[in-house]
Amino acid sequence: MALEVTFGVSTWLWTSPFNRETVALFPKIKSFGYDAVEIPVEDPSLIDLDLVKRAMADQGLKAIICGAFGPSRDLTHADPAFHQTCFTYLDSCLEIASELGAGFVAGPMYSAVGKARLVAPEQRKVEWDLAVVNLRKVCRRAGEFGLDLAIETLNRFETDLINTSEDLMRLIGDINEPQAKAVLDGFHLNIEEPDLESAIRRVGDKLIHVQVSENYRGTPGTGQTNWAAWKRGLEAINYRGTISIESFTPQVKELAGAVCIWKPLAPSQDGFAKEGLEFLKKWASS
Repeated sequence: MALEVTFGVSTWLWTSPFNRETVALFPKIKSFGYDAVEIPVEDPSLIDLDLVKRAMADQGLKAIICGAFGPSRDLTHADPAFHQTCFTYLDSCLEIASELGAGFVAGPMYSAVGKARLVAPEQRKVEWDLAVVNLRKVCRRAGEFGLDLAIETLNRFETDLINTSEDLMRLIGDINEPQAKAVLDGFHLNIEEPDLESAIRRVGDKLIHVQVSENYRGTPGTGQTNWAAWKRGLEAINYRGTISIESFTPQVKELAGAVCIWKPLAPSQDGFAKEGLEFLKKWASS
């Protein structure tokens, strides 16, 4: 049975941060056959909304908005000033998503990426409760824009808070707001989940976005990912959203350092995007 999905790609595959120059990628992305572009919002002030809106319309592409959560954007920090910084940033992301008709903001917004420590259960509970209370506020703010939050699990090397679909569903349950939804990224799932299909089924109708690459962050179809399990899981929950390729280039040193990519994962980034989509379209229709 064919999956009824659309396909996107993150501009992180080529460059960072997203700015006025990045829209030059849109015609190429469209020519490869993509339906959507993931726009990572690293610095909201660099995003020219009118320019992006025109470029999207010109190419017939849909926008997907993803957040970037560095050390200063931490809803679980002991200092409430960090929470306010994150609230202000997420407000900008919500405004951008609303203007571009994106429907949601995605990302691991509960904590700063790279915050991975062994802490006492008491400290873990304090941080969990902060994530719940603060994301509840962000959900209500998203609701004012008519948007959802797609909350993402990360692997254990990038966060110590939400690593599995089980963690994610407990967080969503504790937040208990209709805007609290989920995004699953296959790279992280391959590290943390014993069973891909079960993980997808567990998230069920909360899943509103999917990100993929290979188990080693490379081109889909060239690694060890269990694509049959992905397909069974997505079919079981009747997923109808976008499946986006998210990976990175070692040419952007700061971002490559943050995600530990020290060498190219494909002969070319264009080849990565083109061949990855060819594989995904074949896989989804088989």
